[in-house]
Amino acid sequence: MPTSSGGLEVPLWRAIAVFRMASLAYVLVVALRHADRYAHPLVAAGVVLVMAAWTAVTAVGYARPSRRGWPLLLADLVVVLGVVLATPWVVGRAALAAGVPTLGVAWLAGPVLAWAVSGGRRRGTVAALVLGAADLVTRDRIGESSLTGVILLLLAGVVVGHVARLAVTAEERLQRAVELEAATRERERLARDIHDSVLQVLALVQRRGAHLDGEAGELARLAGEQEAALRALVAGAAAPPADDGPADLRALLGRYASPSVTLSAPAGPVRLPGPVARELAAATAAALDNVARHAGGRAWVLVEDEEDMVTVSVRDDGPGFSPGRLAEAAAQGRLGVARSIRGRVEDLGGTVRITSTSGAGTEVELTVPRQRT
Repeated sequence: MPTSSGGLEVPLWRAIAVFRMASLAYVLVVALRHADRYAHPLVAAGVVLVMAAWTAVTAVGYARPSRRGWPLLLADLVVVLGVVLATPWVVGRAALAAGVPTLGVAWLAGPVLAWAVSGGRRRGTVAALVLGAADLVTRDRIGESSLTGVILLLLAGVVVGHVARLAVTAEERLQRAVELEAATRERERLARDIHDSVLQVLALVQRRGAHLDGEAGELARLAGEQEAALRALVAGAAAPPADDGPADLRALLGRYASPSVTLSAPAGPVRLPGPVARELAAATAAALDNVARHAGGRAWVLVEDEEDMVTVSVRDDGPGFSPGRLAEAAAQGRLGVARSIRGRVEDLGGTVRITSTSGAGTEVELTVPRQRT
């Protein structure tokens, strides 16, 4: 699971630092209480000093997101593992058998918590198993109390890892919500700035000039297209999704509707994963661009939402082209259809079928299977 450097993880890392300091204080109390029973008291004091120093190092290291990588995580595990493995010699097996606590006590859970926060349940479980196995190896007799310690380590790794994963997910959703709110506010600002009189003037130009020929008729057509585009912008239809979650293909294609482009789509949303929907919409836009360049007439876009596939058909009433024209264009280095349309759809696992006859228009059919989404 990728880590996040955002604010919702900061309290978890601070809690780990507080836990390590509190558990170190408990280690000091235990060491002072049982120092006379240790096999090597002076060495035990040195180990406790190492533990205190390492607690300070981890508190500083984990405080910065850039340092929460594998070098510090592995070093943390190795240092605590060394303390665990040194316990039988420093404390003495006889003292351990008599019930004297190990040197690490609760302090050895520090790496488990750090690994869980940095990588989730799986990483926390790995650290817990390593330290739990090392703790069991140091004991002459494995009893219920020792197994309970291992189980507690595992629970800590799983629970804290799960909480950390929820924190990362919540932070990502919060970020997407902030971006969506910003986009909504921007659309509202544009809606205020674009006074209704602008839309009325464009509509008036389109109506008055629709029956004219030449440049005046072309100007009326362009005015109608700009009016439709502005209304779509104000309505928010032109805003693409900001994440990779489900997107409504119908809404994405809505921005291309105009007096010269008719869109026919199902009544309900046509949901696809965000990247798939955007690529399919881009391929449709490329097909419409070809219509504007070469056909110059009207275009019809049909969206079919079937159980196992989604099909977008782009049909025009232009002059069409003869068979072999696409291959000839590709040989001449003009790869618009090959790259902008066919390449996009085939990368999604779909197919492109182009049907055209001279004088009878052209139809481009884009099909994307749902199993690839």
